[in-house]
Amino acid sequence: QVQLVESGGGLAQPGGSLRLSCAASGFSSETYAIGWFRQAPGGEREGVSCISGSGNIAYYADSVRGRFTISRDNAKNMVYLQLDSLKPEDTAVYYCARKLRTYTSFRPDCPDWQYSYWGQGTQVTVSS
Repeated sequence: QVQLVESGGGLAQPGGSLRLSCAASGFSSETYAIGWFRQAPGGEREGVSCISGSGNIAYYADSVRGRFTISRDNAKNMVYLQLDSLKPEDTAVYYCARKLRTYTSFRPDCPDWQYSYWGQGTQVTVSS
């Protein structure tokens, strides 16, 4: 069955870096876009970044553009999110998810309603 498992979260200082990983299984990796999302305590889930199946197209939320980088290695069924120049407001649980349908548009706002098969999440805490 389709499964996505996140890892790599932890505690970082402001200005620091973390690399999140998303291990995908149960489907042909290059066929589907993958998104990274986050949810802060008391907040709504928001799209952070998403990448096309081929990896040629990537979108970012305005709040993270220039600081986060999404990438994927389809040979390894892995998707990564490099978090640089971290800020306290980046503190959240980060999730990866697979786009539900291949034939719907790949939207630059990475809306969570287009994605499914959510992982369990990995906590990112940015604090001095």
